[in-house]
Parts: sequence; C-alpha cells; structure tokens
Amino acid sequence: MTYQGLLEFSPWQIVLATLAMTHLTIIAVTLYLHRAQAHRALHLHPAIAHVLRFWLWLTTGMVTRQWVAVHRKHHAHCETEQDPHSPQVLGLRTVLWRGAELYMAAGKNADDLARYGHGTPDDWIERNLYSRFSWYGVGVMLVLDLLLFGAFGLTVWAVQMLWIPLLAAGVINGVGHFWGYRNFETPDAATNIAPWGILIGGEELHNNHHAFPSSARLSMRRWELDLGWLYIRLLTWLRLARVKRLAPSPRFIEGKRTIDLDTLRAVLVARMHVVRRFSLDVLKPVTREALASEQPQCGISPRRAARMLARTWSQLDESGRRNLEQLLAQSRELAVVYQFRERLQQIWERNAPTQEALLAQLQDWCHQAEATGIQALERFSRQLRGLALAGAH
Repeated sequence: MTYQGLLEFSPWQIVLATLAMTHLTIIAVTLYLHRAQAHRALHLHPAIAHVLRFWLWLTTGMVTRQWVAVHRKHHAHCETEQDPHSPQVLGLRTVLWRGAELYMAAGKNADDLARYGHGTPDDWIERNLYSRFSWYGVGVMLVLDLLLFGAFGLTVWAVQMLWIPLLAAGVINGVGHFWGYRNFETPDAATNIAPWGILIGGEELHNNHHAFPSSARLSMRRWELDLGWLYIRLLTWLRLARVKRLAPSPRFIEGKRTIDLDTLRAVLVARMHVVRRFSLDVLKPVTREALASEQPQCGISPRRAARMLARTWSQLDESGRRNLEQLLAQSRELAVVYQFRERLQQIWERNAPTQEALLAQLQDWCHQAEATGIQALERFSRQLRGLALAGAH
C-alpha cells in the first residue's frame, strides 16, 4: 500500500493544501520582500517578518538581500541594458521561462549587492543559515512534503518550487512589461496584467507599482483589487503592520486661481496623476477632433494617435517617431498640445536651479496654455491651478 503521509489527505485535499502553501509564498514575496524590504513602504512586526522570511527560505531558497538588490536595480535601470530582467531588452520568452535564472545570476554581483542591498536583515540567523545555506530550506521542505503527503509530496514540492519562478520572476517581470493596460505613462513599459490582483497577491498591478514604487497599496482605481493590500489592512488592524507610504492622492480646490508653491508641490509629487489627466482631458479629445475630418497620413487611428502623443520622444522607436512627426505636421492643435506636454515634462524633471524658478515655469505654462485657444488645454490649465494633495489646505 502506498504511503499516504501523516495527514492522510485525499487528492483534492492535497490540491487545496498546495494552493494554500503557494499562496502563502506569494504573500511572503509581495508583503515581505517587495513592499517591506525593497521599497520600505511597509513595516511588519518582527515576528511576522521572520515567519515570512523563514517560509521563503523553505519554499524558494531566496536570499532577502539578493532579491532586494536585483529588484532595486531593476527600478533604477528599467528597460535598459543594465536591467536584470527586461523583456524589452532580453525578449519575453527569455524572461518568462528563465526569470529565476536571471535573478540568480544578477544576485551574484557583489557591487550590486553593496549598492542596492542595504537595509536588509543582517542578523545571526541570516548570516549563518538563510544566506549561508540558502538552498537547504527547499531540501527541508521536500522532506516535510513527503512526510505530510506521502508519494504526492514530491508533486507538491515541485509545484512549490515552480510557483515563484513562473508567476513572479516570469509572469510579472515578463508579461508585466510586455502586455496589459496602463493607468499611467511611466517611462518604462510596465503594464497592469489584470485589474484584479488575486493570483499573484496584487503584483498583477505592475504599471501602478512602477508609477508609485514606494506605495504599500498597488491598486489605484476603484475597480482594481490588490489582495496584498487586504492582508496589509488586516495586519494593520491587528497591530502587526504599519503602512509607511502610499501613493499621493491629488484633489482640486474649487475656485483656487493662484499658482503657488503648494500647487507646484502637488504637480511634482502627483505628476503621474497629472500625466493621466492630461492624456484623458487634453490629448484624447484634441486628437479626436483634429483627426475627425480626415485620416492621418500615417494611417493611425485617433485612439492610437492619442496613445502615441502621451509618450515622450525617447519612449518611441524610429517608426513611432516618424509617425509622430507626420501627426504633428498635419495638425496645429496636436503640435501645440504635444509641445505643452513636453514642457510639463521639463517641470517634472526639475530643469530649473531653484523652486522659485520652477514655480515661474509652471505659472508661465498655465498663462500660455490658457491663451492657446484650445478649449481642452485651457480647461486643464484652469483645473491645474486648483491642484493640491489630500490633506493640504
């Protein structure tokens, strides 16, 4: 008779137990490694943090410092040759199927560990067990699975070993920079794979994360679900976690006409929200109106043209730049709104020596935008005057 394991579970019970354990691994990655360690957006109670660290040692063999260093380098050099796992550079197939290998290779770079791995655990157990014997944990997990589930334990263990390399290292770093929808025009190719971040604990909302990397919550729109955030709320209620940072929440003060330093701060801090509103309220309506009477010479639909106009020049390939030049040459209105978008970009990049000089740039931008005769741009500028951050007076 085949050994059934100590639990003597039926096959369906083993499936449910496997899903529960892999889900815990996902939660450990998104809460502990990603939001708490890599981005410092979340503080976890030491007991919770260590339980998650121990579970990751058992189920992945990942070293906290290595994972954090690789991830921070990814953000610092996204979609460039220095990015450890960009599908835009290495190809989707490579990152999707070899994502874990890319992580391990990048994690061996001592210079990167020193530069990007600071602030991670360096206690006795980290030095003498988790980092020194990083792969012993998965061996212990194999023994436990065999003891608990019998012959099925080998299959359970194999699923556990494939879960993070496929879903996190492969799908998030691969598909999450290749396919999906975008709420924000980040300078990289990050996308939201799905609006409901359930299977991978909220990491599916990858474009939102790249727009606001230090936010503990990854959902941005009302219909988006970040399952990791629900766990954070629960842990916060139990006083086992504390949220340190969230994405800025802009608001508009009715009747405010003065462009002051508070306005400038809101524009800089909430620039991703400003970019989104500019795309929705200016680029899309102006593009539809400009191209309504005739098709663009490059044969691009108004919807695609609006998306192209929302990108900066450096984000477009050679073909995209040629098409953009044709669009701008075809319509004065499109050329004007694109120019004003580029000028806003210069303010966000803080291309001025002082705050006062930046404020003067923003004031000039609004004054000139409201004199263009383009209604959508004028309305946007008047709204921008009232921009403030939530909680500001």
